Amino acid sequence: MRKAILALTTMLFVIGTIGSNIGPALIDEKPILVLILSSRNRNLFGSVPYIDLFPYLIIGFTRVLVAGVALYLVGRWYGKTALGWVEGNMGELPKIYRSLERAVDKAGSVMVVLMPGSNIVCLLVGHRRMEPRRFISLLMLGIAIKLVVLWQGGQLFKEQIKDFLNYVEKYQWWVVGLLFVVSLLHSARKGRPKSD
Repeated sequence: MRKAILALTTMLFVIGTIGSNIGPALIDEKPILVLILSSRNRNLFGSVPYIDLFPYLIIGFTRVLVAGVALYLVGRWYGKTALGWVEGNMGELPKIYRSLERAVDKAGSVMVVLMPGSNIVCLLVGHRRMEPRRFISLLMLGIAIKLVVLWQGGQLFKEQIKDFLNYVEKYQWWVVGLLFVVSLLHSARKGRPKSD
């Protein structure tokens, strides 16, 4: 079971990176595919003019829930090792990570509701041994709130989203290529040994 969850987490990370990078080019044509790959806030927000409410809610909710539960379990089962892996992937941890750690220690329940899609928050509350039923309930509440807010925001700014994507359309594949280059450079930088 643990190996399956690790494999799932790795797969979600890989397809999430792909979905985030191709999002600007395909969100208007294939919003369902983009959301299945990556239900990050920008993809959820940007997809609103191009998708019906029902698939938006089902796909967005399921994708964020699966990732959140997988990361919670990794944090719960692997604790320090999982957090070390995050640190290794990020290089030197930014100050925001330490701030999130303190926030989770003081108000873990609130952080799960406010940041249901945060990989770090889900790992940390798993590592801090939040009770599973409580975590799932809070995560589901947070995801529901997030989807409603992003849907309403997307409806409010529907024309601006369309205008922006129309403007980017001429250069969309250059943007996608640049995003993949940035992802590769970031991965290469993480893989380099630190010099003292």
